[in-house]
Amino acid sequence: MTALGASRRTIGQLIQQGWNEIPEVLASTGLALVGIGMGIAGCYKYYKEDGDNRRYKMTYVIMRPDDPKVQRIRKD
Repeated sequence: MTALGASRRTIGQLIQQGWNEIPEVLASTGLALVGIGMGIAGCYKYYKEDGDNRRYKMTYVIMRPDDPKVQRIRKD
């Protein structure tokens, strides 16, 4: 095989060769990508649903009446 022929590989062939040679690197890379995706989705959901709006907080928070956060305070 020439040098040109060795460089013409598909992504599937490279993944298969990598899995045969370094499976722990490919498996940990896949798990890392899944974890990053779940972290991004969790942060998006937290900010979308106003996750910092807790009924009981560790410290007192004083807000002005004209603060926009006052409208979103839970009235549980």
